[in-house]
This record gives sequence, structure tokens and C-alpha cells, in this order.
Amino acid sequence: MAEILAENLSGKAVMGSDGAELGMLYNITMELDSGRLQDLLVEPNEDRGVQTDFETDSAGRLRIPVGRVRAVKDHMIIER
Repeated sequence: MAEILAENLSGKAVMGSDGAELGMLYNITMELDSGRLQDLLVEPNEDRGVQTDFETDSAGRLRIPVGRVRAVKDHMIIER
């Protein structure tokens, strides 16, 4: 995947590979020791009609492993 600046990801819409809109990117977590990216934290849509198998954090944001990212264009596309 090509390099993408983090500032270009802020507030980006997140969609599943099936076309379901999951929400908006809130933040990205990383391992402090290695600097390796871990999870996308996604603020789910108000609709909440979309069922996911992703874990959530204490604030209800979806925790999506970075390895599930398939593309970043107008939306971030996540393998579902």
C-alpha cells in the first residue's frame, strides 16, 4: 500500500468491502515499543443498522485491526 499521511485520514469515512458504511475514523492505535499500527478506532454511524464482528472500546467505537484495510481513497475500505 502506498504511503498516506495520517493528517489525510482524519475524519475519513470507513466502509466495509460489502459497501456497508461503518462510520468515521476517530483515531489509530499503535504499539509504543515498535511504532507498529494496531487498530483503527471508528465512530460508528448513528444508524447502527450495520452488524459487525469487530470489538468495541469503552466509548463504543469499533476497533478494526489495521490489517483489514484494503484501500484508502475517498473512503477507507475494510475487509468484512
